[in-house]
This record gives sequence, structure tokens and C-alpha cells, in this order.
Amino acid sequence: MRIFNSSPPSETQTRTRILEAAQRLFASQGFDGTTTRDLAQAAGVAEGTLFRHFPNKKAILVEVATSGWVEILTDLLTELSEMGSYKAVAQVMRRRMWNFQKNADLMRVCFMEVQFHPDLRDRIQLEVITKMTDVGEAFFQTAMDKGIYRQGDAKLVAKVFLGMFAIAGFSNNTLIEPDASPQQMQEMAEGLADIFLNGVLVKEL
Repeated sequence: MRIFNSSPPSETQTRTRILEAAQRLFASQGFDGTTTRDLAQAAGVAEGTLFRHFPNKKAILVEVATSGWVEILTDLLTELSEMGSYKAVAQVMRRRMWNFQKNADLMRVCFMEVQFHPDLRDRIQLEVITKMTDVGEAFFQTAMDKGIYRQGDAKLVAKVFLGMFAIAGFSNNTLIEPDASPQQMQEMAEGLADIFLNGVLVKEL
């Protein structure tokens, strides 16, 4: 009988396992409620291995949250750029809500922990949100130049648009129940898109 020995995980694989375990534990136990021993056990590594990849627990949180924000906003802006028309906002909203449900752990870490760590919030603002807002601004400015959206402050419009998703991310229950049906998500997406595109005032005749 021939025995095959599996090769040890690479440094990249080990780092990924640590970050994935951290995402799960920070979401379920919170940053303060999670020890480095918890992280090492969940990732299947020794504590020494953990500290070989990251200087401390805070560095792990920074990596999880920063990369999470990049993923969230990159996906959003990619979908925005691929919209069939500038009015197809509901379709993007619905897909984002679906992703919020599928990636609940990531949402909790990105939106909740950042509130309690000013240094992390500042880094995400500088490295992620500012850059993504610039991309969104260019998108909305193009729509204004084409006469599809009314003229206005494109950067402010981008911030409002991204803010709608930030509000949704603070809690599964903020805008819609965590076990919402596809129909409920569609209705919510259409409602948000309508408010975003048309505002709340009755149009004067």
C-alpha cells in the first residue's frame, strides 16, 4: 500500500487561513472577545505561526476589514460600470443585498468593528473609501454630462449612493430581514432605487 503525504500549506495559504478564521471569529465574538489563541486554533496553526505573519491581533483586524471594504466597494462599482443603463440602479441594489446576506460575517467585521477603532476607520477612509468615491464621482458625472441625471455635485451623489450600502451593512435588520425572500429584496431594491433616482418630493406639474 502506497502512502501519499500531502505537502504542507504554503505561506500564502496559511495567511489566508488565518484571515478567514479571523473573519469568522471577529464576526461572532467581536475583536475584544477573540484571543490570539482562539485565532490560532480556528486557523489550525500554532500561535507562533500567527505572529510570524502578523505582529499582533490588531494587524489581523486591519487586514480583514481593509481587504473586506475593498472587496465590497470594488464589486459594487464593477456592477455599477456594467449597468445596462444609468437607470438600472435597482438591479445593482438587489445583487448587493443578496451579497450582504451571503457574506454576513464580512459585513459585520467591516461595518461594526470599524466604529470602535478610529485608526482603522481613518485608514479605510484614506485608502479605500476616498478612492472608491472618486470612481463613483466619475460615473455619476458622466451620467450628468449625458443629460440622464440632473446637474449637481457628482461627488456628493457618489457619497450618497455608497452611503446607502453602508447603512444596509451595519445590520442585517437595518433595511431588510436576514431571511428575506428574493421578492422582498427586489421590492426593497426597487424602493431604494426609486428614492435615489427620483427623490421624495411630489413632482410639480
